[in-house]
Amino acid sequence: MSSLPLSQTHNTIKPDHSLAITALQERFGKQLSLNATVREQHGHTMTWLTNQPPDAVLTVQDKQEVAAAVEICNQYEMPVIAFGIGSSLEGQLNAPYGGLCIDMHAMNAILQVHNEDLTVTVQPGVTREQLNHYLRDTGLFFPIDPGANASIGGMVATRASGTNAVRYGTMKDVVLALEVVTASGDIVRTGTRAKKSAAGYDLTRLMIGSEGTLGIVTEITLKLFGISECIGSGICHFSTIEDACQAVMLTIQMCLPIARIELLDAMQIKACNQYDDLSLTETPTLFVEFHGTEAGVAEQAKLFTDIIEEFDGRDFAWDTNEAERKRLWQARHNAYHASCALRPETSALSTDACVPISRLAECVSATAKDIEASGMIGPIVGHVGDGNFHVLLLVDTNNPEEVATAEGIIGRLATRAIEMDGTCTGEHGIGQGKQKYMQQEHGNALILMEAIKAALDPKNILNPGKIWPEALSVS
Repeated sequence: MSSLPLSQTHNTIKPDHSLAITALQERFGKQLSLNATVREQHGHTMTWLTNQPPDAVLTVQDKQEVAAAVEICNQYEMPVIAFGIGSSLEGQLNAPYGGLCIDMHAMNAILQVHNEDLTVTVQPGVTREQLNHYLRDTGLFFPIDPGANASIGGMVATRASGTNAVRYGTMKDVVLALEVVTASGDIVRTGTRAKKSAAGYDLTRLMIGSEGTLGIVTEITLKLFGISECIGSGICHFSTIEDACQAVMLTIQMCLPIARIELLDAMQIKACNQYDDLSLTETPTLFVEFHGTEAGVAEQAKLFTDIIEEFDGRDFAWDTNEAERKRLWQARHNAYHASCALRPETSALSTDACVPISRLAECVSATAKDIEASGMIGPIVGHVGDGNFHVLLLVDTNNPEEVATAEGIIGRLATRAIEMDGTCTGEHGIGQGKQKYMQQEHGNALILMEAIKAALDPKNILNPGKIWPEALSVS
């Protein structure tokens, strides 16, 4: 884990950005804040990485203001970091070299809904819950659900995923087109509302997951999906994590069209019981959801029952009751806060990895044994239908031994996943926290990434100090 060393090795002597700030004040007036508390809030990170606030925070209303701000920053070579809701987990919002944070929360308009085409165009400050609330009377919904009520722009930047990914995919699968402000302050479009295209480079997917290092997204066109006639949710318990993972693997390999299949280990169930006043059996547990017609959902549930019986799955109960379904998934969405409450005096280090489904049981089991042997509290929860799982380590950052132990667990998990032909992060992104694994995962492909970054952002003003290993220079 590179979080603490990284925050210490970054140059803390920031360049003089006074000329840029003066120009921004002349252009934007009271929209620009130099308040220390506001700046610190916008360097916020939901993990233990050191807070590194920007020099100023600009709240923008439209794309023209974003473009004007970036143009000024480019002129004076001042870093620019885009901010949505602040729910990223790997320090993507920190400003290690100072600079301007562009707060996009006021750009929260839903611009166009094309029901017949199943598409919607939104501004980046729209949140996933806001969008689905707006769509509630159309019979359509936006399926990407990372748990937090993240902004759509932030979800694009980190290539977000979530509980529905096993059926509906991730952000790279549902974004049709983007409008992006480049490092020079130009506004460009990267696609159309057509469901496919063979016209040139796929700039849309180049921007997705780039964590604000290649451009700032100001408009997003998304695919929508019809709400199923029937939705059934349920839970089942297992004696071991390996049995639960084996059941998941067979479910996917049997091509069962399951919509959600989430793993919570015994410690995570304990946390959920305490936080959400539940009474679930504290063993490895799968939360599942089926979408389709009434007959289709019943058939999926029957097939799933047959599968889990092979792995000693027990107490499987499912229902189509909406209130019970919402209660179940609210507990899953509260997993982060529930886990933190197990040891509230500590800091939370949330990390994730993703492996091919055939290696899931091996990777999760090895990780669970590693955490147990360390003596740390580290609940495991995951979108295991696509091989992605999360670990939340609760760490006393004032205790050097605990810090070292946590870094060791995270490092071994990242290496383990990469060696299994997986990735060190399925959805959290690289940011500052996982830079040290980029070389191991990508090898000489980093040369191509570096070339792209240098071409699109030659002055390295767009979210510098993120993604790239310290050994690489992209300035």
